[in-house]
Amino acid sequence: MGSVHLELLGEAHLGALGAMLSDPDVMRFTRVPEPTPADFPQQWLATYEAGRRDGTREAFAALDGDGRLVGLALAFGIDLKEGEAELGYIVAPEARGRGVGTAILRALTDWAFAATPVDRIRLVVDVENPASLRVAAGAGYAREGVMRSVHFKNGRRIDAVLLSRLRSDPAPP
Repeated sequence: MGSVHLELLGEAHLGALGAMLSDPDVMRFTRVPEPTPADFPQQWLATYEAGRRDGTREAFAALDGDGRLVGLALAFGIDLKEGEAELGYIVAPEARGRGVGTAILRALTDWAFAATPVDRIRLVVDVENPASLRVAAGAGYAREGVMRSVHFKNGRRIDAVLLSRLRSDPAPP
């Protein structure tokens, strides 16, 4: 499995983030708007920095051993009152197929359980994204079911798999 370390997303990562946003799979399987505004990376960073201050969001750059950005690790919708959060991850095209996604999600999950009081983490994954479903399984997430017609993007509604990890679940092997 690829090894990664997470560091807070910042200005230094915006160039690589912008490059990832040109990838068709990133655009297809994320909630990034299409067309993507030219200043979207800066807007996204500002949104996550505001969430960092109020405890509702966090974003990390995922870096390999050589310090290259290989993906993003995102915690959004952190609901401290309900004790749950939704996580997301993006793997750079050149890093796919090497276990990097699973490493990112494991590190992000570990962070969420250590740094926040959440007891339940959820993932929402497009049913047509088998690679992301493999990442979730490798990070110990349990499939709960399919949410039909849950998101609207580019003129179509998608079905998505709902997955979760509980603080009380055993860590994946």
